[in-house]
Amino acid sequence: MHDFSNSTVRDIALAYPQTTRVFEEFKIDYCCGGRRGLDDVCQNIGIDPQMLKTRLDAVLTQAEPGQIFPEHLPPSQLIDHIVTTHHEFTKSEIGRLNGLMDKVCGKHGQQHQELYRLREIYTKMANDMLMHMQKEEMMLFPFIKQMALAASGAYPAFAPPFGTVNNPIRTMMAEHETAAEEFRQMHEVTNEFLFPEDACPSFRALYAGLQDLERDLHRHVHLENNVLFEQALELEAKVFGDSLEANSSLCCHTGH
Repeated sequence: MHDFSNSTVRDIALAYPQTTRVFEEFKIDYCCGGRRGLDDVCQNIGIDPQMLKTRLDAVLTQAEPGQIFPEHLPPSQLIDHIVTTHHEFTKSEIGRLNGLMDKVCGKHGQQHQELYRLREIYTKMANDMLMHMQKEEMMLFPFIKQMALAASGAYPAFAPPFGTVNNPIRTMMAEHETAAEEFRQMHEVTNEFLFPEDACPSFRALYAGLQDLERDLHRHVHLENNVLFEQALELEAKVFGDSLEANSSLCCHTGH
């Protein structure tokens, strides 16, 4: 059995990416709030630490030898993975869920008033995420790729227009927190996405789609906060050394 006693949830997710499936099952935050110890998290949500560790071990025994996880990719390849896997999925799902949300609100809103509040929260989250991804794809990600080339000696280094890469990283992490909070509000409004007995297939599909989007967001944010952004800070230190203002430590508040 693996010894997780002194490990944070984030550390476990980074070392053993397949464990994120177990964290999702128990609604344990491994992306924004992953810097807490496993035993502390178990105590907080009221589950037996030994049971959770047994489940984590079971997942690890099923791992395929030689399997490559995104957590182990270099920065440029990780960016490509994030964009093609998570950004594209998010954009596609938002487009699909927008129409589904309007359809369900139009058909069931009078009988289930909470749908109007759900649409309000969802719409803000969706619009914010689209803008957030655009900023990453147009500004932050290209600069990280440029630093990776400079670090390899294949491209000259150009100082960032934003002082230090930690400045946009902090902004992106704060926006990740906002999206997580908006999903927490959606959980509250929908009573944990529990649809009523009279829910039609579209109603059920809406709730299922929102949960799929949230699960993907957890993985998406984990790869950015815990992997890519750390790589970016290391690249900046390697390429620019002390010529840029000192990087301040990353932080991300706990909570699911």
